[in-house]
Amino acid sequence: MSEETTKTIKGGYIEAVGRRKTAVCRARITAGTKSAIVINDRDLASYFPTDDLQQIALEAINKNFSSKKFAISAHIKGGGIHAQAEALRMAISRALVIDDSELRTPIKKAGFLKRDPRAKERRKFGLKKARKAPQWSKR
Repeated sequence: MSEETTKTIKGGYIEAVGRRKTAVCRARITAGTKSAIVINDRDLASYFPTDDLQQIALEAINKNFSSKKFAISAHIKGGGIHAQAEALRMAISRALVIDDSELRTPIKKAGFLKRDPRAKERRKFGLKKARKAPQWSKR
C-alpha cells in the first residue's frame, strides 16, 4: 500500500482511502466503546437509505474480522450511491489492515482490498455512444 492511499496518524485515528468507479472515500476509524458511523456529517441510515447499501458499506466490520469497536468518520465524493458504498467498504478494510496486519489475509480473501477499476467508457466522436455506431447503409 502506498503512503498516499493509507497512512497512520498520531491523533488516535487511522485514515485510509477507498475508490470505486469515480467515487472516492476517505475514512477515519477510531477505537472506541461504541460503533458510530458518520458520513459527510450524516448518520449511516440517512446517507445510505437502503439496507443493501448499508450492508455493503459495513461488510468489512460485519464479517467479524475484528472484535474491536470502531467509530468511523468518512468523507465521500463522486460516483453513484452504490459505488460510494463500495468505496467506503474498501476504505474501512484498508484501515482495519493498518490497525491489525493479521486481518489482511481474511479481508483480502473476501475481496475487499481489490480496487474495482471498471468505469463508464467515454463516448467517441462519430459514434452515438461509446461503441454504438449509426446505422450503415450501402447505398
